[in-house]
Amino acid sequence: MTEIDRERLARLLAAERGTWTARHQRSRAVLEASAASLLGGVPMTWMAMAAGGFPAVLAGARGARVTDLDGHTYIDLSLGDTGAMAGHSPASVVAAVHRRLAEAGGATAMLPTEDGRAVAAELAARFGVPIWSFALSATDANRWVLRLCRQVTGRPKVLVFSWCYHGTVDESFVVAGPDGPQVRAGNVGPAVDPTTTTRVVEFNDLDALAAELAARDVACVLMEPALTNIGIVLPEPGFLAGVRELTRAHGTLLVNDETHTFSAGPGGCTQAWGLAPDAVTIGKAIGGGVPIGAYGLSAELARLVAADRAADLVDTGGVGGTLAGNALSLAAARATLEDVLTAGAFARMSALAKRYAAGVETVVAEHGLAWSVVRLGARAEYRFIAPAPRDGGQSAAAGDSELDDYLHVALANRGVLLTPFHNMALMSPATTEADVDEHSARFAEVVSALVA
Repeated sequence: MTEIDRERLARLLAAERGTWTARHQRSRAVLEASAASLLGGVPMTWMAMAAGGFPAVLAGARGARVTDLDGHTYIDLSLGDTGAMAGHSPASVVAAVHRRLAEAGGATAMLPTEDGRAVAAELAARFGVPIWSFALSATDANRWVLRLCRQVTGRPKVLVFSWCYHGTVDESFVVAGPDGPQVRAGNVGPAVDPTTTTRVVEFNDLDALAAELAARDVACVLMEPALTNIGIVLPEPGFLAGVRELTRAHGTLLVNDETHTFSAGPGGCTQAWGLAPDAVTIGKAIGGGVPIGAYGLSAELARLVAADRAADLVDTGGVGGTLAGNALSLAAARATLEDVLTAGAFARMSALAKRYAAGVETVVAEHGLAWSVVRLGARAEYRFIAPAPRDGGQSAAAGDSELDDYLHVALANRGVLLTPFHNMALMSPATTEADVDEHSARFAEVVSALVA
């Protein structure tokens, strides 16, 4: 297999960063001025993560295109790390938001709307759990579901899979180490050590899962049906069925976080793979760019929640938020689900992701690189390991931040954006075959420069 020349990589990365800096002087000036009033110089600290040394400043976005303040337009394969999976400003969402704000009026009034019923019914049909409630992010949806699971089971702990992605949920920042669970490096100011609240095992390891559930102190398993944000790690045959069997046998609830795995289809992996969780959480994509999160409960779990009179779910119980379920976000979600992220759209998006993955595989094979490409519906990602990793620990060990940065900034300099945090490409209803083929050509160019 071809080895990467690290000195050559360093030279190429420095050159690409120089090009980025030279082409983004207006963005750089805005960011420098922002440092006086914004933490890290950006509205949210993760926006500072940029392979070029600093991010471009957004001027506008439409469909599958983003334009920065310096006038450069990009094919956007990041799509807000799934927040814009519907594409940027889809017409039906824009119209729904306009009707809510300009015609009906009232973005938030702490009152229910007809859109809430429609969105909940659509999510129920797609994911197979009948009772839904809303949040402003998937992180909040996950937090609230964890509280509900602990409440109805009377158990204190949760279980996650090592290197999982569940937003900024405190309990999820724990990984499997050689001597047992350990706090994930870089975790900021946890309220308590998450190893005291959380059990953790590697993905695809049913024996380890059985051993951890045997203590019968786990309220729920919170899982992505396929790991994301650490590459894409797919479940091995029988694994998800085994998880469901073990959780039922040990009286543990099962929560599917479909925030990123929604890419698998209209009802995420839950629908595509015929899964039967006790709860589903989701966010980002269903709002068409407007902040929203949601969680759905099985009929039995909803019954248990409602039957517990000691839990104050309408006031002090800590489940909710003033803006959760607001009229604007639900109007946007209804339009997104009914008109944009439809079954037909997912079929086209998945075909594009298959085309994308094939383009990457061709280049990888041509240069004899020990990289792998994994696809989950409309989402695809390459990782610097072959064969593809079977768990989060293997995938994390294959990380290469310098190589990541080179590929990201080199592609951005050629008009293609990938997700800043990892090598993820996502297709939207507005993405075209020409967009995918342009990425394939530019990817071949930057990889050829690296291994020449």
